[in-house]
Amino acid sequence: MRLAPDSTLNRIPELEPEHAEVIRATLPVVGAHIDQITPLFYSKMFTAHPELLRDRFNRGNQQQGAQQKALAASIATFATHLVDPALPHPRELLSRIGHKHVSLGVTEPEYRIVHEHLFAAIVEVLGADVVTPEIATAWDRVYWLMATTLIDFERELYDSVGVEPGDVFRETRVVQRIDDSSGVATFVVESADPARPLPGFLPGQYISVGARLPDGARQLRQYSLVNRGGDGRLAFTVRRVLAEENTPAGEVSGWLHDHVQPGASLEITLPFGDLTIDTEATTPLVLISAGIGVTPMVGILEYLAAETPSRRTVILHADRSTTAHPLRETVADLATRLNDVYYRAWYRADGHGLLDLTRTDLPEDADYYLCGGTGFLQYVRAQLMSAGIPSDRVHFELFAPNDWLLNAEQAPAPA
Repeated sequence: MRLAPDSTLNRIPELEPEHAEVIRATLPVVGAHIDQITPLFYSKMFTAHPELLRDRFNRGNQQQGAQQKALAASIATFATHLVDPALPHPRELLSRIGHKHVSLGVTEPEYRIVHEHLFAAIVEVLGADVVTPEIATAWDRVYWLMATTLIDFERELYDSVGVEPGDVFRETRVVQRIDDSSGVATFVVESADPARPLPGFLPGQYISVGARLPDGARQLRQYSLVNRGGDGRLAFTVRRVLAEENTPAGEVSGWLHDHVQPGASLEITLPFGDLTIDTEATTPLVLISAGIGVTPMVGILEYLAAETPSRRTVILHADRSTTAHPLRETVADLATRLNDVYYRAWYRADGHGLLDLTRTDLPEDADYYLCGGTGFLQYVRAQLMSAGIPSDRVHFELFAPNDWLLNAEQAPAPA
């Protein structure tokens, strides 16, 4: 993550001492009831604004409660930093949230909607006798410090691509579909308006794709860009999400696989995302992925192969098998186009075991880019910590709203 020195995320205001004392005292009770507060909040908000669930929020994540926990965790993390500035700064968490928000077209009025129903849920769960005016004022201050920080940062992101807040949606035409032997599909799109071509992007960024589903909902999902960019075309790769125990099938991934062919119209957003390499740097790169987490790495590799093939690069990937590895041949081909590269993949079905960094020669002063599931990221980050890699050199993207789980000190092996 690279931020401008004057970025809002580097200038988070301090919480007033009288509010900090209240927050410090009440964090435990709020935390103990968060699993009751957040479902009630979302229920209240979607009852008042059903269009948000239909057209904005991920209905699959809502069914599992993942998004609900993510919201609670982000506010709690922010509040904890405000009362103990010695803890790690939440700028990386806020940056990921801000990029995702602008990729969904979130604007300031929606923060007021969240505030209204979140605080109503807090009072209903804890009781008006517990949420005294003093406590309500302190938590209100925390919320608006976080909300204002995000609103200002998101305005910076909108300004960076020259659009008004929320004006990120574009109509495109699918010009190519490539079905990979692993079962994933890559869709290549260009602007439906030749006078308004799609922009370039930084390697590692993503777009949101809007699917108009049979029930009339417009569901949005985010997919990493896997091409180099700059020619007015964007390419993204989609893995069909199958139903599993307690997990519904992916609505949007299934719709894309089943219904979208060349010639189809598709709504996307402008590219955003902060898992991007410093294209001006010459330091080594270590790209570590699992499963469909390979996609941002492919976008990065496309850029390196075309622009800086001599930059030392280590590519590490973990998967179930060679046949399950998305874009395996693409990665292998890109690796051959780099001048100083080490590439290794671990396949459990083939007896390779788990990805093991102790058996890999990690270059000094490298920047590390990680993408995969929660367990995998915990597992790899623990290995990096054991190897003495500074946390500011480790960057990651998680394809789920589970930032609160990424505690490398409690790192199970990936399932």
